[in-house]
Amino acid sequence: MARNKYPEITVERILDVSQRLFLEKGYDGTTIQDIVNELGGLTKGAIYHHFKSKEEIMDALGTKMFLNNNPFATVKHRSDLNGLQKMREVIRVNQTNADRTELNKPSISILKNPRILAGIIETDRKVIAPLWLELIEEGNRDGSIHTSYAKELSEILQLLTSIWLTPSVYPASPEEIRHKFLFIKDMLDSMGLPLIDDEILASLDGALEGLEDCE
Repeated sequence: MARNKYPEITVERILDVSQRLFLEKGYDGTTIQDIVNELGGLTKGAIYHHFKSKEEIMDALGTKMFLNNNPFATVKHRSDLNGLQKMREVIRVNQTNADRTELNKPSISILKNPRILAGIIETDRKVIAPLWLELIEEGNRDGSIHTSYAKELSEILQLLTSIWLTPSVYPASPEEIRHKFLFIKDMLDSMGLPLIDDEILASLDGALEGLEDCE
């Protein structure tokens, strides 16, 4: 069999097709064979050459979508914002990423897919927490943030938002989700990181409107 000279193109095709199918059919409703059928001649073996499982495809897709729409890169060089304002802008930009929001809507049972849970935690620890830390430290330097727990906050902030606020892990109604945000707000305020302001809460209320209970 001829060696693939452009494996990155094959990977990109697999991820593009997987993203479309996950959005159309949901993660649980999509099989590896469904992905093969949409790839026009690519075999199941070719997919498994690049990805060991559907969970691994989901991990790679999440990383790809984050890097393609990295809100931290968007704010990094903005001289008109201080550290705290950059953190709030990261949240705002992230909330407007419609594709990623839609991809997260399918009810993927994270607790029944430990590989996905492990992937989320690994990405949080290695990629996203250090980016939060950079902004918290910038805020400490410019005076917009006053905390002695920069590293700890960068880690717990991502852990809370990616795990604790995920209804498939901790079931909650829209009202309970909002109450969790208020808890996070009070906790961060008490540690010198007044991250959640009225604008973020208003945006949350808009997102929660009309949602059914996630219990």
